[in-house]
Amino acid sequence: MSQPLYSVSTDSEGRILLALQAFKQGQFRSLRAAARTYDVPYPTLRTRYRGKPARRDCVPNNRKLTCSEESVIVQYVLDLDSRGFPPRFDAVEEMANLLLVDRGATPVGINWTANFINRRPEIKPMFDRKHDYQRLLCQNPEVINNWFRLVRNTIAKYGIAEEDIHNFDESGFLMGVIATAKVVTGVESRNRPKVA
Repeated sequence: MSQPLYSVSTDSEGRILLALQAFKQGQFRSLRAAARTYDVPYPTLRTRYRGKPARRDCVPNNRKLTCSEESVIVQYVLDLDSRGFPPRFDAVEEMANLLLVDRGATPVGINWTANFINRRPEIKPMFDRKHDYQRLLCQNPEVINNWFRLVRNTIAKYGIAEEDIHNFDESGFLMGVIATAKVVTGVESRNRPKVA
């Protein structure tokens, strides 16, 4: 498979900037000589000299939201996630469309949410598993401590030996629990409260 004629890496970008600086200071008579000396593509050096910024420094044409609008959406997602209610993909898309309606712009496309999440390092997609409300109540440390206190008192009251204590773990099918959903959460979303 053939490689592109001119691929601009980070190292190459630094050499382009050095070549431009050297040419502007008069160290070279032509851009072509500066490009040859610094081992950078001449067409790229010429377009940068004419004022066109690097591709990675430009905002893509298909980007509908401004940077501040995207930051607002990220903060809202992180706020919802910290409260234990991470939004689903369609809710994030709806937030973006509400911002665009105020400007009279067209709504975002089908894959916008996935591209938005990939573009922002603060958020990530994950599957949120719903928990039964009764199970969430059992995760309360006070309830758990009271239960262990009751077990300890029962063992002491009836003189039960440790070898007579057995552990049973019975888990079955949870009826009425909502299915798993894909949500948007913060990157550091461990140990967050669960949704009942």
